[in-house]
Amino acid sequence: MEILLVIIIGLLYAAGIYMILRRSLVKLIIGLILLGNGANMLIFLLGRVVKGHPPIIGPTEKILADMYADPLPQALILTAIVISFGLQAFAIILVKMAYKVVKTDDLDEMNATDEDL
Repeated sequence: MEILLVIIIGLLYAAGIYMILRRSLVKLIIGLILLGNGANMLIFLLGRVVKGHPPIIGPTEKILADMYADPLPQALILTAIVISFGLQAFAIILVKMAYKVVKTDDLDEMNATDEDL
């Protein structure tokens, strides 16, 4: 299971970096989304993938003796998802407004000044 997740994380990172290096702003946003999802999956994988064992210490136990899911990476991922959703919403609106003004989403054409047009 972990090997499959590692391969998926590698593919998400590779696709995200490839999309970020393209000249289109829409592809840049898609690359950021893929890179963020890859990072979230990496944090999730580092917190051990354990099925069906909550991190709760029983009333008669002093320590957890069994394997358990670490709640800290899950909390970090939840926070990262909320922050990345806000960033993505802002970036999409920003690209939409830039497209209305410049009439293109190509970064090289957006870099031109008014005198070049």
